[in-house]
Amino acid sequence: MTHSSDAGASGHTRRTALAGLVGGVGAVMTTGCSAQNASSAQAPTPSPTASGARSQGPAPGVMALFKNPEFNFNGLWTLGGSGAGAGEVGEVLTAVNGINKAGLSAQSYVETFKKLGDRLMDAPEGSKPDRETERFRALRAAQYYAQALFFVLGSDNPGNEKQLYQAGRGAWDRFCKLTDPAPVTANVRYGNTPMPVWFFRPEGPGGRRPTVILTNGSDGQNVDMWTYGVQAALARGWNALVYDGPGQGQLLFVDQVIFSPRWEQVVTPLVDWLVARPDVDPDTIALTGLSMAGDLAPRAAAFEKRIAALVAMPGCLVPWLGFPPEVRQILTPSKAETNNIWNKEVVPELPPADAATLRKRMEPFSVPAMLDAREGKTFTDFYTPAKRIQALDITNVVGRITMPTLVLDYEFEQFYPGQARQMFDKLTSPKDYVKLTAAEGAQLHCSPMAPQLHCEVVFDWLQETLAGN
Repeated sequence: MTHSSDAGASGHTRRTALAGLVGGVGAVMTTGCSAQNASSAQAPTPSPTASGARSQGPAPGVMALFKNPEFNFNGLWTLGGSGAGAGEVGEVLTAVNGINKAGLSAQSYVETFKKLGDRLMDAPEGSKPDRETERFRALRAAQYYAQALFFVLGSDNPGNEKQLYQAGRGAWDRFCKLTDPAPVTANVRYGNTPMPVWFFRPEGPGGRRPTVILTNGSDGQNVDMWTYGVQAALARGWNALVYDGPGQGQLLFVDQVIFSPRWEQVVTPLVDWLVARPDVDPDTIALTGLSMAGDLAPRAAAFEKRIAALVAMPGCLVPWLGFPPEVRQILTPSKAETNNIWNKEVVPELPPADAATLRKRMEPFSVPAMLDAREGKTFTDFYTPAKRIQALDITNVVGRITMPTLVLDYEFEQFYPGQARQMFDKLTSPKDYVKLTAAEGAQLHCSPMAPQLHCEVVFDWLQETLAGN
């Protein structure tokens, strides 16, 4: 862990390069927290850059659950959730073994984790489960459904996407209902759209408490917020707010509301809702952003000054740079030219698994792309979702952030390399930079193998930073 502080081409070339890059290094295609959906199972593991890990890669030895780095990242993510009860080591490793035995593919991955979720939502064999057993079986089921959901567009049944989301949401809601105290649930207006929120409070006497707003990335689910913040907040006497914003969860898969580049319009009504509550200290409201929300949360904090502290996990200035240059070069100033290139030069050359990858990456930014993907079709309008991703660039607004900010980075960061440090350098507010490393088992985007360590770093910093408030 390292710390820094500061108190103050031609068509043929394009087709060849794109097909080779997407098929060979699909892991860099993601803009979200989980690493990828349906690239070829023969894709090589990205080469590390640190000399100490060159012989084994960034996830060596027993950390290599799958040969394909995209699936491996998701497997590590699921395994890492075990420390928060959002997974069980034996269940996950048994699922991994089953998938490898069947032959690694989106289909085998989806089938295996969906069946595991279904089993946990049923009563276990033998004695009747008590409340805690049922509660944590539901939490694990929510994680396993989320895994199936992530890869479903590359499976034989892409039309099951909405149903898989609803299965995971049902498991999450059951978990919440059985939690004591149960989170307060409500709908907070985002324009004309109600955003579902879950407001968790610790046990014990009332009174105003510090509160953290937990912001998910482009393809995470609510269960990830339990692992990356809620449990840690409750253990420290904090409130925690989980929500589905545009492009996320219910708003995406059910309401068909896509991402907005103006995330302050999402966070401000959440802050309004919180400061009206008698159990929230309005002077100690923190905001965190995981994965692509390392772009969204800083954008909101640049304009919503009631946020007392900000954490970007990791810092991200330009999500569009999470796509390879061969993909980015498809976008031209002309919509007609861009879509002509996409439909005539690119799509015909894409292997099916790589086409599914791009469908997954674009669906939070285009309802037509999402609906086409559910029918197993590749979208025809590349220009519109690409421009929406471009609009998430916060390079020119970071200087408006005034509250203390922690920027996290990760050794072997595979999606936004270098951007965390760039954000830190652009900040003019009180700031800290922490890089989590392979020596701690905390390498890779969002430290999938070390969420407990991740939360320790974040909440130690939050408590120290806000102690004066």
